Amino acid sequence: MTSQSNSVRVFMTAGIILVALLLVGWKWWQYQVNPWTRDGYVMAQVIQITPRVSGTIVDLPIVDNQFVEAGDLLFQIDPRTYESTLHGMEGLLAETEDEIEALAAQVDATAKTIDRYEAAIGRAHQKVKGKAARLEDYRAELRRYTELVKTGAASEERVEQAVADVADAEAILEGARAELLAAEAAKLQADADLLRDKANLGAEGPLNARRRTAKARVHSAHLQLEFTTVVAPVDGYITHLDLRLGDHAAANRAALALVDKNSYWVYGYFKEHYVGRMQIGDRAQVTLMSDPDTPVEGRVTGWGWGIFQSDGATAQQLLPKIAATFKWVRMPQRVPIRVELDALPEGVQLVVGTRASVRVLTGTAGTGSQKSAAAAPQALQ
Repeated sequence: MTSQSNSVRVFMTAGIILVALLLVGWKWWQYQVNPWTRDGYVMAQVIQITPRVSGTIVDLPIVDNQFVEAGDLLFQIDPRTYESTLHGMEGLLAETEDEIEALAAQVDATAKTIDRYEAAIGRAHQKVKGKAARLEDYRAELRRYTELVKTGAASEERVEQAVADVADAEAILEGARAELLAAEAAKLQADADLLRDKANLGAEGPLNARRRTAKARVHSAHLQLEFTTVVAPVDGYITHLDLRLGDHAAANRAALALVDKNSYWVYGYFKEHYVGRMQIGDRAQVTLMSDPDTPVEGRVTGWGWGIFQSDGATAQQLLPKIAATFKWVRMPQRVPIRVELDALPEGVQLVVGTRASVRVLTGTAGTGSQKSAAAAPQALQ
């Protein structure tokens, strides 16, 4: 009887050990097929809120760790200096418009002056033409009277008068020609003045360089004034707020951090020999260290394409730094696997930089599987 009891106990013990070994083997097989790591981190896009202009902070309606929506006021920089600059630029624009109007009027006036000179040149041409014809008449009379004197049909006094008439006509013609030259010279000067006035005016309408420059300065001043109001670009959480009312905000220097609420993901750092089994779209199960009893579902969306190598890094004299080591066992590198999270279970809060365990269910890419995740055992988290 005792021998039979001992045999039963031996068989039961062997059975328990066998079941335990089968369970361990099954879990090990699952680990090999569905790799798991405790080396995971919660990540998110952290936006550095950087003012575009400098000035004193006159309004700070936020507090540390506050949730803000896109468009909410984060802080207000004293706008008075920028308002003054804007008013000045608007005044310069008005002056520029007046200058452009005056230059346009000058161009019109010069063009009208050219028209008058062209009319004067036309009259001077007619006058020269008439005086030249009159001179030819007097010369013809002079020739006729000169012939008549030879026959006694005309007196010497008449010839002398004809000579005087020719001389007077020549003087009058020279005067008319001088007037024509003066009118042409005046027109040439007016043409030059018109070119100068048009150059000063520039292009007409909105293409005018003076007008565009003045408007650009006004627009820039408008932007500078708008930049004094700093708003949240996305929904998110203010973190590590170190601003105070009255602080000086410096342009292009980060003033606070905003964690984008809609950008959370998890990086799981897996040994390199597991990465080849994973595919984009594989389901992943994330167990947060901060909430170990509520696993979170996700999908693999990518992995890092490069990791830093200590061997070969540049050292002194730009030579590679190589560690003098000899190892029987090669330690695998860890590759970051990016997991985009599905909808969070109620009550779960994500904090950037906190730890997590990640398990990737290989072969589930494109399956649409929605099987609920199981939390990793506390001892393994």
